[in-house]
Amino acid sequence: MTVLDLDAFERTPVADKPFPYVVVPHFVTGEAFERALADYPKIGKPGSFPVFTQKPGPGLRAVLDALEGDDFREAVERKFGIDLSGKPTMTTLRSRARARDGQIHLDSKTKVVTVLVYLNRASDAFESHAGCLRILNGPDNLQNFAAEVPPVNGTLLVFPCVPNAWHGHESFEGERQVIQLNWVTGEDVVRREQRRHAVSAFFKSLNPF
Repeated sequence: MTVLDLDAFERTPVADKPFPYVVVPHFVTGEAFERALADYPKIGKPGSFPVFTQKPGPGLRAVLDALEGDDFREAVERKFGIDLSGKPTMTTLRSRARARDGQIHLDSKTKVVTVLVYLNRASDAFESHAGCLRILNGPDNLQNFAAEVPPVNGTLLVFPCVPNAWHGHESFEGERQVIQLNWVTGEDVVRREQRRHAVSAFFKSLNPF
C-alpha cells in the first residue's frame, strides 16, 4: 500500500511568496488516510504531544514512519535546496484546538523545516475557513494572507522556517488532528523539547483546559 503520494509532492511547484512553501492535497493516500484516521490516538486534550507519549496504531505509525523516512527527507531536500543530513526530526501530534490557538507566529529558530499533515475529514466548520491555516504576508493581520490550507483529507504543508514564515488560523474550537514533524538544528533541541513537552503534558493531564 502506498502511504504518501511522493509523486504529487515532486510535481507540485514551490510557491515563493511570501515565503517558500508547498501544499499537496491528499498527500496521505486514500486507504492510508482511512487507516491513519482510525488509528489516531484519542488524546482528547488541546496542545501538542510528542509521539513517544502516545500509542499510535499501525495505520498512523505507517504514516509517521514514511514521513521520517529517507525518501521523504530527500524529496524535501530537492524541493527546497536544503541539506537535512544530520538534522534530527521531532514529531508531535495535536488532537483538539482551543479558541485561543492559531495566533500569528513564527516557528522557533531551532526548527529548520516544518511539515504539517492534516488528518481530518472535510466538515462545514473547516469549509467556513475556521481552523484553516493561513500563509500570511506579514505578522500584523490574519486577513492579509497569500493562501489558506484546509486541514483535511491528508493535506500536506511544508515550509522552511525562514524569518518571514508567518502563519496562523482563525479561532477554532474542536477536533483538529495534525501531525507536525520538524527537522531541527541538533539532538540537544530534541532532548530539550522532549523534556518540555513531558512537563507540559503532565500539567495538561491535571488541567486539560
